[in-house]
Order: sequence, then C-alpha cells, then structure tokens
Amino acid sequence: MAHRLTDNISSRYIEAANRLRPNGARRRVVAYVESYDDVQFWRSVLDEFESDTLTFEVMLPSRTNLGKGKKNVLRNVLGDGRGEKPDASGGNLGRNLIACVDADYDYLMQGTTPISKEIIDNPYVFHTYVYAIENYQCYARGLHEVCVMATLNDREMVDLEAFMREYSTIIWPLFVWNVWVYRYDCYSRFTLMDFGGLVSIRDVNPFHPERTLEQLRHTVNRKINWMQQHYPEGKKTYKPLRDQLLALGLTPETAYLYMQGHTLMDGVVIPLLTPICVQLRKEREAEIRRNAVHAQQRQNELSCYQRRLGAIDQMIRKSVKFLTSEPYQRLRSDLQRYITSLSAPCAPS
Repeated sequence: MAHRLTDNISSRYIEAANRLRPNGARRRVVAYVESYDDVQFWRSVLDEFESDTLTFEVMLPSRTNLGKGKKNVLRNVLGDGRGEKPDASGGNLGRNLIACVDADYDYLMQGTTPISKEIIDNPYVFHTYVYAIENYQCYARGLHEVCVMATLNDREMVDLEAFMREYSTIIWPLFVWNVWVYRYDCYSRFTLMDFGGLVSIRDVNPFHPERTLEQLRHTVNRKINWMQQHYPEGKKTYKPLRDQLLALGLTPETAYLYMQGHTLMDGVVIPLLTPICVQLRKEREAEIRRNAVHAQQRQNELSCYQRRLGAIDQMIRKSVKFLTSEPYQRLRSDLQRYITSLSAPCAPS
C-alpha cells in the first residue's frame, strides 16, 4: 500500500518545507506528544518559547491511525516494532522535530532500558521529569486554589501543602521499593497497580485529616516489612537506589510528584479535596441563606452560586501553580538550551 510522504515525517522533511516558505515566515517545529490529552499541556509549555521567528505545532505522531503512548512517539528513534532500527542520525527526530513525553518511571530508570536511555540521552526528547502531566496539576501549592475555584470559598479548612508533605514522606520508603522492583526487573510481585492500591486514600474527614495519614502509615509500614522479608537482597541495593533518587532531585516531601499520575489524581487528591469542597460549599450556601432578606433573594443567590461552581477534576486541570516547581524549571531549562541551539548553524550532513 502506498504511503503519503507526510506519513513518515522527519526533521529533515520539515527543514526542507521551512526553506520553501516565504522570506520572513516563522520557522516551524513539530512536537510529537503521546495523546490528545497532552496537546494542551505541551502547547502551553512551548508557547513561552515562540517568537517572531519560531512557531511550534503540537500533534500526535500519526495522522493515519489512533496510536498513542510513549512507544509510539519514540518509534522513529527506537525502531518501528518490526526489528527495523533507526538510522545513524538517531531516527526522524531532530532540530525541527521533537518528542514531548511523560517521564513515567523511565527517568528514574536512568538508562537501564532502551526508552529510558533515549529520554535521558536524546537532545530532542523532552520529558516532564515528574511521572506525568497529572502530577504537575496536583502540585500541592495549587490545591487550595483548586478548592477556591471549585467552591468560591477561600477558607482554608486543611493545610493541604502540609498534608501532601506528610503524605509524601509516609509513602517515600515504599515508593523507593516500587522503583527498586522495576529497576531490578522483579516488578510482577509489586506492580504500579499494587503500589497505587496501597497508597490511595478514602473517607477523608476534613476535620481530622491526620486520621487518614495515620491509617496510611500503618498500611505502608506493613508492606515495607513484607518487602524486606521477601527481598533480602535489597539490603545491599535499596540504599544506593534511594541515594541515587535523592541525587536526581527527588525528596521524601515530593515523592508524590513521581508516583503514577492517575493514582495521584484519582486515588489521593480528588478523595482529599472532595469532602473539603463539599463542606466549603455547604458553608457558603448557609451564609447565603442566613443573609438573604427574603425567599426570592435566597433562591436567586443560591442558583447563581451553584451555576458558577466547577467540578473538582476540571479545576485541578486548570491549576498552574506547578510553573514554579523545581521539576518544571528543569524542563524549561532543557527547552531553553534547545531553543538556543536552533540559532547555531547545522552540522554538515
């Protein structure tokens, strides 16, 4: 079956297309992402670096199928899945074609797998550093603002930053174990799903959130004891791995940024914020009822208030407090170096 030339787009193809554009037209760089959900995030990231001479187009790597995921994005670098290898130039990625992906655990694997090696070594692959986009959206400093957007009530019922620091510190030793089993290829007995089930929370009492943390601590400690008993070889390799993760910029207080993003959002942050927002909405509605002069005003104000409320998950996705986070600043630095390199002359092919 014949394929269009654009079905196998490459950096050189885009470069040639750029040369055919009118004088003064902006240089076009294509950024491949993993799924439709990622387009908006990476568009907002790359938008900062656009200029009068440079523009980005964020897109999925294929216009002919619905293939998604990191392997699909990096296929031109790692091979096409049928044993064919990329050419010596490093596949189709280059100055005019970049890949923007979630780090997942691949950043933490530090080159011990083919995908991890590409993420770390390829100058045209950019990753989130944190596990996924959801982790940025769940950045602790933005959670109070999420509650405000979802309730239009600025009262701080729970110190959410402190809660997430404590939560993260509790799960940190078990998180290291989860990375350990993936690093040493014995993850079948302690998968990401297993870890997520253990560190998810439920039934949070917004007046006593410490009870949730205490219960979590008992659950985590039991699993740590189990891991130590069933993997005695970890006595020699656990601490060096933990030290390496610390050297990469992870800390016990920020471990939540590097756990699976869906687990963090659906299993931790939303269960934490939901009862808080329910209570804050009740308080705001009670205030309206208390201050209304008559029944009609009360009904009008309540209807107006309820129409302006947003779903918690939607408000989380609007949070931008992560822009000040250390991992995001590292991503910005990587992109800034790449942008600077575009002004340098191309090496002869």
